[in-house]
Amino acid sequence: MAPRAAILATLAQAAAQPSGLALFLPLILIMVIFYFLMILPAQRRQKKVTQMLGALKNGDKVITNGGIYGTIVGLESDAVQLRIADQVKVKISRSAIAGMQPEAKES
Repeated sequence: MAPRAAILATLAQAAAQPSGLALFLPLILIMVIFYFLMILPAQRRQKKVTQMLGALKNGDKVITNGGIYGTIVGLESDAVQLRIADQVKVKISRSAIAGMQPEAKES
């Protein structure tokens, strides 16, 4: 009976240890949550910015990352010429444009 008791003891120890999948399940769950809370929204924002930069045209009123308000007067493949005041034009990178100016509210 000694060999049978040894086998039962070994089976009891094996049953007490969690499987490999059970060990990695919390880590997998954390990665899934991280993806939905951090990575997916960032990808959506980047896609919107890329679409906005591709749709720029002359006459659009934009804001740069530096906070400069201007009107687009010239477009190039990787740069934009902005009129920021009368007779004042600056050339900036397309990636320096943060967004479109909000429409002015009439009172």
